[in-house]
Order: sequence, then C-alpha cells, then structure tokens
Amino acid sequence: MAVKIRLQRHGKKNFAFFTIVVADTRAPRDGRFIEQIGSYNPNTNPATIVLNAERALAWLKVGAEPTLTARRILSYEGVLLRHHLDGGIAKGALTQEQADAKWNAWKAERDAKINAKKAGISKDAAKKVKDTLAAEAKVNQERAEAIAKKKQAAAEAAAEKAAEEAAEAAEEAAEAPAEAAAEAPAEA
Repeated sequence: MAVKIRLQRHGKKNFAFFTIVVADTRAPRDGRFIEQIGSYNPNTNPATIVLNAERALAWLKVGAEPTLTARRILSYEGVLLRHHLDGGIAKGALTQEQADAKWNAWKAERDAKINAKKAGISKDAAKKVKDTLAAEAKVNQERAEAIAKKKQAAAEAAAEKAAEEAAEAAEEAAEAPAEAAAEAPAEA
C-alpha cells in the first residue's frame, strides 16, 4: 500500500483551508485517510500552519511520500531538515549534538524571518493608515480654504453692494436739495 502525505480541502469557495493527512494513494482527495497530522490556512498573512512534526517525521521514516505542496509545508516547518539530519546521524556523519545545534540555528533563523515579516506587515498597515489620514487632512484643509474663499468673496460682494447703495443714497440725497432749490425759484 502506497502512502502519501497530502492536503484535504475544506472551507467554502475562494476561502479554502486544508488539513494535512496521511492517506492511501487510492483514496479520494477529501475521503478516507489514515491519520490527520496538521492543518494549513493560507487565508492569513503569513499562512497559519499547525503540524505535528513528530508524527510527520515518523511517517517520512517509514516511507510516506509527501505531495509537492505537502513537501513545501514540511520543509517550511523543518520536518525535512530534521529527517535529513537524522539520516546523517544514522550514517555516522554527525552526532546528535551537532544535529541539534544545526536544527536550533535553523529554527532561530526561521523564527526571526517570520517575526520580521509580521513586523513589516504591521508597519505597512500603520503607514497606510497614517498616509490615509494625512490625505484626508489635506482634502479637509483644501475644502476649508475653498469655503473661506467663498465666504470672503460673499463678504466682499456684500460690502461692494452696501457701498454702491450708500453711494446711490448719497447721490440721491445730494440731488434732492438741488432739485428742491431748482423747483423753489421756478415757483417764485
């Protein structure tokens, strides 16, 4: 019986998540499986992987073949590196302490990369919010300036109109005594 480590699809359309299973190659993709060893959710950033590394390593040692995607996940989690180091220990190429030192160094480097990516994502999100708020403030300032210009233009127009009315009233006042004086000698 050929055994594979592969993914089973779950979830709805355009929002899939997967369980990592060990299954017979003849079983349907989402059908019977021998053991469930983890889950993979690509919808988060970075993708969420929960894996029982010991069980995956045990299945690799007895000959289970991972599919391409499962191989990438196992490599990302370090299961394939652990399998490789265990092979080196079995051949006598290195000791358990050397293998553990290599494993711990790789794990520290991987964790640093993941934390840097998370920090970069949160920094980008904060920058995006800051840029959006700055753009909003700029638009609000431009609107306030436009409203102030309209109010100033309206005030100037009202002042001009008041000045014109005052000038007309003054002209009428100046013409009224002159007309009265012109009418008075005509009557006499």
